[in-house]
Amino acid sequence: MTPKDFRRIALGMQGAVEGAHMAHPDFRANGRIFATLSPDARLGMVKLTPAQQEEFVRAEPETFVPAKGAWGRSGCTMVQLASADGDTVGEAMTLAWQGTVKTSKKAPGKTAKPARKRR
Repeated sequence: MTPKDFRRIALGMQGAVEGAHMAHPDFRANGRIFATLSPDARLGMVKLTPAQQEEFVRAEPETFVPAKGAWGRSGCTMVQLASADGDTVGEAMTLAWQGTVKTSKKAPGKTAKPARKRR
């Protein structure tokens, strides 16, 4: 997989936009990062749950590796692009994107207040 392929998959998610975070590309939906590309474009990152991360790492350890430190323990998973295939990265990316959708929804029973008109 190339960085261009990773970018195409990320931007194919509904509402996804590309930005920059700490001098490298990131992909966001609902204002939340769900994936990034490393500055050298050899690695991608998908933000999974720890349980999802465990499944991907177990199934394809040559492709998926937990990020270092607390980020990795929270589910951030590095993707070795050289060994990655589009279908599997697409599945991981979809789960990461879904995580941004779930965490951005308001709590049940809460409604946003209408904007006040300026006079």
